Amino acid sequence: MTQETRAREAICRLAASMFQRGLTFGSSGNLSVRVEDGWLMTPTNASMGDLDPARLAKLDDAGRPIAGDPPTKEAALHLGFYEKRSAVGAVVHLHSTYSVAVSLLEDTDPEAPIPPLTAYYVMRVGNLKMLPYFPPGDPALAEAVREAAARTPAVLLANHGPVVAGASLEAAVYATEELEETAKLHLLLRGERTRPLTAAQVTALLAR
Repeated sequence: MTQETRAREAICRLAASMFQRGLTFGSSGNLSVRVEDGWLMTPTNASMGDLDPARLAKLDDAGRPIAGDPPTKEAALHLGFYEKRSAVGAVVHLHSTYSVAVSLLEDTDPEAPIPPLTAYYVMRVGNLKMLPYFPPGDPALAEAVREAAARTPAVLLANHGPVVAGASLEAAVYATEELEETAKLHLLLRGERTRPLTAAQVTALLAR
């Protein structure tokens, strides 16, 4: 089995898992994986619950579609991370409910939209930033993500959802799930006195 075949099967398996658990819905959300000669991406207007490995979009190393169905309309969000972070092997973008909810709150801090509530959030997600709202598909959105990708492996798009990069597809999915669960915790605890990790504790975790 080739690397590309394994990547195609992993995309469909993990996409279906997230769909079945309510992390994505309808035709929302998209995944991509770096392969030897370019990238595989989920197609536009496709449900992540019912993907066909053979119909995934394939892009060449210049980002041009060369096989499969047309790629997600948000391909530029993915390519921005690959361009700025050479170690990235996969990118996940969802419209997951709790993360989007955090991005809608008037008092959300763009520099730290979700506090460091748990060690695994810090280790898997890291330095999350929230970007301002842009219409989906707007070239300015892709450029904002590209600029942010140089500083962080994950961004939260205002009124839209998270985009998370990882060394592998599994790592990107796990980080996205950690982000969503921490967003849920953050919302559940609003109004309560909380005890997030200290700056020193965060620094120590990131150093590991």
